[in-house]
Amino acid sequence: MATIPARPPVSRSPSGPQGPSLRAARAHRLTLLADMQGVERALAVPAGDPRWRQRVAARVGALGRAFGEHMVMTEGHDGLYAELLDHAPRLTRGVHVLIREHAVVLDSITALRARLDHPETTIDQIRCWGGDLLRELSRHRQRGADLVYQAYQIDIGGET
Repeated sequence: MATIPARPPVSRSPSGPQGPSLRAARAHRLTLLADMQGVERALAVPAGDPRWRQRVAARVGALGRAFGEHMVMTEGHDGLYAELLDHAPRLTRGVHVLIREHAVVLDSITALRARLDHPETTIDQIRCWGGDLLRELSRHRQRGADLVYQAYQIDIGGET
């Protein structure tokens, strides 16, 4: 289990947190959502398209890169989780749950990418695994937003 190192306090205005990690996470939240939607759209393309697997693989690859960035932005010394714990140490358990989920989501992305390379894997199987991955990511994003809200009583937002 990753540990979150201590760091200097983040300056805050009376209107709420002003930490750079929270601002960065808010912006990156949109990128991650767009990549999730890209996978969803690629999975929904008619199966007769001869480039179907290639398109899905490209979107899953982009999602994997975005999720890797998410992990760096949240788990790092100056990341969102360190900022959350600086503001609300009571949320340590929730932060550690999110960190454990990172490994699970990353494994799911890696597994889906590998399965796309095997011609014996059916399109229905890929769609099923892709849907499972997207639901897993959606739940993770919601738990993260809930944790930010618990810490700051604000919505991380980023989508309409």
